[in-house]
Amino acid sequence: MMGMEQKAIVLFSGGQDSATCLAWALDRFAAVETVGFAYGQRHAVELDCRPTLRAGLAALKPDWAARLGPDHMIDLQVLGALSETALTRETEIRMTEAGLPSTFVPGRNLLFFTLAAVLAHRRGAKHLVGGMCETDYSGYPDCRDDTLKALQVALNLGMNERLVIDTPLMWLTKAQTWALAERLGGAGLVDLLIEESHSCYLGERGQRHDWGYGCGACPACELRAKGYAEYRA
Repeated sequence: MMGMEQKAIVLFSGGQDSATCLAWALDRFAAVETVGFAYGQRHAVELDCRPTLRAGLAALKPDWAARLGPDHMIDLQVLGALSETALTRETEIRMTEAGLPSTFVPGRNLLFFTLAAVLAHRRGAKHLVGGMCETDYSGYPDCRDDTLKALQVALNLGMNERLVIDTPLMWLTKAQTWALAERLGGAGLVDLLIEESHSCYLGERGQRHDWGYGCGACPACELRAKGYAEYRA
C-alpha cells in the first residue's frame, strides 16, 4: 500500500513486456507516467503502438485511467548512430563471436534508466519500472538483475536520490508474464496485448498469429509464441 502514495515512471516501448509492466505499475502506484525512446530501432513500429496501448489500458479500469499521467518521448538517435546491431541496421539476426545475439544494443538499458532517472527527478517520481527479465531472454547483459541493482546504486549515488528500479518480470517466464497480465487486467488485457503490442524485431505487422502480429521467425516472435502456447496450455 505504500506504493499508493508514490509516483512511477515506466519504460514503455509498446511491447508486450513493457505494457504488462505498465499495468503492474497502475495497479500499485498513485500516479504513473510513461517514457519511450526513439533510438533508430529497426522495429520503430513499436512506438506507433504506444498511444493505443495506453488508451486501452486506461479503458480497462477506472482506477488505472485516473492514475495514468503524461507520456514522454525521448529522442535517442545517437544510440542508433553509434550501434551496429541487428536492431539498428538491416543486418542478419545471428549469434556473434562474443556469444551475444546481434540484436544486443550495447548500453541501451543503461541509457534508458539513466535518462528515466533524470525525468523522474523533474517529475517527482521515485520508482523506475522496466520489463527486463533474465529467465526467458536473449542473454543481454544489461537485462540481468545484478546489472540493474548496480545501476540503481550508481544512480542514487550520482543523483543524491532514493530511486528504486522495479523489474516485476525479472524472474518470470514468458508464459508467466502472460498469466500476470491476465491476473492484472483479465481477458481484456490479454486481448489488448495480442492485438496492439509489438515484439517482432523485424517490425512485421502484416501477419496475425494467435499470439499477435509478427514475422513468426525472429527470436522475439519465437519467444512470445512459445510463452503464449505454454500459457494457454
